[in-house]
This record gives sequence, C-alpha cells and structure tokens, in this order.
Amino acid sequence: MTIQQIESAILELPPSEFRKVIDWLLDLDYQRWDEELESDIESGKLDFLAQEAIEDFENGFCKQI
Repeated sequence: MTIQQIESAILELPPSEFRKVIDWLLDLDYQRWDEELESDIESGKLDFLAQEAIEDFENGFCKQI
C-alpha cells in the first residue's frame, strides 16, 4: 500500500472513524516522542540542559515560586 492509497482511504472515512485514526496517530506520536526523550536522557544528550539549569540556579537567575 502506498502513502497515496493510505491518504485516499483516510479521506473516505466517516468522521467517527477519522477521529479514531487521529487519536491513534497522536498516541503513537506521543509514545515515540517519550521513547526518544528517554533515550536522549539515558545517553546524556540532554546533560547540557541540566548543567545550564544548575548554573542559572547557582548564579541567582532562579526564583522560588
């Protein structure tokens, strides 16, 4: 099945079925985003963000809320 066939099939769906496809795709996207974020954290790719936050705190750029 091609992307064009999938797109055409989606366009032919009744509104309730279209909504189910949208919900499923959003859930899948969120799941993949979470997995990518977890992987980036575990690999240390985001360590620089933590370090920036620590430096900002130590330099008084943060305030208690």
